[in-house]
Amino acid sequence: MGTTQLESVPEPKYLHLKTVLSEALDSEFSVGEILPNERDLAARFGVARATLRQALEQLELEGRLQRRRGVGTTVAPPRMGVSLGAGPHTWPGGSEDAWQPVDCTAAVPPAAVADALETGRDESVHIVRRSRVSQGRPVAAELLYVPQSSVSELSAIDAPSGAARARAVLRELRRVELERQENAVELGSAGADDAKELDRLPGAPVLVVTTRFVSAGRAAALSVATYRADTCRLTFGDAGGVEIHTGPEQRAS
Repeated sequence: MGTTQLESVPEPKYLHLKTVLSEALDSEFSVGEILPNERDLAARFGVARATLRQALEQLELEGRLQRRRGVGTTVAPPRMGVSLGAGPHTWPGGSEDAWQPVDCTAAVPPAAVADALETGRDESVHIVRRSRVSQGRPVAAELLYVPQSSVSELSAIDAPSGAARARAVLRELRRVELERQENAVELGSAGADDAKELDRLPGAPVLVVTTRFVSAGRAAALSVATYRADTCRLTFGDAGGVEIHTGPEQRAS
């Protein structure tokens, strides 16, 4: 790789460097490729490593780069859209739902979840864990909290544990008439468990989508889905629900 010196520009040097790096990503690197180390990149562009880090951080926030534990900084794949729309409401686990059930346990949920479900704070609920994968990498993790009263016909004999139990809970939940669903979105940071499941560093930015499913005027389930902020973008429209778009075009959040 040759050496490229930056000319004097009125904007902050790291922003100009970000533009130069972005062009290099388009022309010299492919998705998943590991970038040279910071020392080599700083030497190539004739900048201090502190300036380089600022530029890399901006590109990571824009979804162009990913910092992977034990690997380094890699070129990120195109982002996917998390669409929140006003279309038909559906229960999770339907035929077009790409989430994969992982397991299901019965436990007392966090107090905030119990309040949202309007259950007692010491009342056990079904906790379905699901995951979402794109291009072989985890992009989202979900915890779906279902009060036992919402799936009162569930048989422990038919599906005693694991993913089979999760599918059974989802199947019984879809028998209930869905009145509406309420979505809320916030930007957060990955805790230790989310970071491990999503292959991110603790503290990495995540997009948290909370969905409250209402039936007969009461909360029948609550979903807390955590998306990697570097792989997803938030969109609003009439598509309804929360879905992931996997088209070839690049998307940014």
